[in-house]
Amino acid sequence: MSQSSTFQCIGIVGLPRYEEALNTHHMLYEWLVSQGYRVILDADLAQHVSFPVKEFGSLDEIGELADLAIIIGGDGNMLRAARSLSHHDIKVIGVNRGNLGFLTDINPEDAIVQLGEVLAGDYHEDSRFLLDVGVYDQGELVASGIAVNEIVLHPSKVAHMIDYEAYIDDRSAFSQRADGLIIATPTGSTAYSLSAGGPIIAPRLDAFIITPMFPHSLSVRPLVIKSDNTIRLTFPTTIHALEVACDSQIMLEVKPTDEVVVKRTPYEFNLIHSKEYDYFRNLSTKLGWSKKMY
Repeated sequence: MSQSSTFQCIGIVGLPRYEEALNTHHMLYEWLVSQGYRVILDADLAQHVSFPVKEFGSLDEIGELADLAIIIGGDGNMLRAARSLSHHDIKVIGVNRGNLGFLTDINPEDAIVQLGEVLAGDYHEDSRFLLDVGVYDQGELVASGIAVNEIVLHPSKVAHMIDYEAYIDDRSAFSQRADGLIIATPTGSTAYSLSAGGPIIAPRLDAFIITPMFPHSLSVRPLVIKSDNTIRLTFPTTIHALEVACDSQIMLEVKPTDEVVVKRTPYEFNLIHSKEYDYFRNLSTKLGWSKKMY
């Protein structure tokens, strides 16, 4: 998709796990400044960088001031950034310095060439929706969070099963006994839900995946529903404390008497890719589908 360039201010985000990754931050910062862009570094990077930086900012400040955020790292860095940046009118692109890199798909060795094309307006748009979860105590909201990949309900103690009843748009859908429950977006269909036997869903489909974790029944299977449905969970016979995890990065406590409500957020994060990006080729490469079995 070719478009006129509107990028004037660019944010660089992503905590490095090793020195080589930090070199990518340095290289891109110097290159962008040399091209005349205003560049803001994530304030959390301040203690890591040794090169001179003109401007640091929080994720919210980057979202407000910048037109584009470059996330350097793995998918974990992208998930952290996307939850904040989704509240702002900013485009997001990822340079992979992690492991799989489903969301951070630009190779660091090709970053300057591919980002140069993106900054010239030659890129693909790939907006993704997020999940909103609320914990309610007798109808009062007591905790909330958002997730890009998935919401995971699980017991707070290991090796305890939980009983839950699920309602979809306030209609009773099913009752199950399991180790937990995963509610995933299409983005999260290649993450935890996949490990639990859930299907892979193409990013542009407006759907949730409901995947039970080790259910106590051979007949239980993952369920795919429309993303405009609201899911409500209750725990009438559960006695142990529960937790809800948002992308494995935010934890919410849940009492057995609480209700958990999951729905689509009204906003999205505006992921973009270089023109070379192909979702199905990326999927095949990351999951090893392109390897011959003989």
